[in-house]
Amino acid sequence: MPKVKTHQGTAKRIKLSRRGKLIARSVGQDHYNSRESGKTTKNKRRDLVLHKTNNKLKSLIPYK
Repeated sequence: MPKVKTHQGTAKRIKLSRRGKLIARSVGQDHYNSRESGKTTKNKRRDLVLHKTNNKLKSLIPYK
């Protein structure tokens, strides 16, 4: 059986936890953050666990 190619765009944005959950950075933290409240800015620094419906993304990163 041939090797499966990893989708590089997905591999750069999404990581797998040890339990197999998908982890991604929260969106909207590049610019225009000075208008946000301090609470919002702090929450944007956290990683998000993606919902179970996104588990089909695991097939795009088969060797992680």
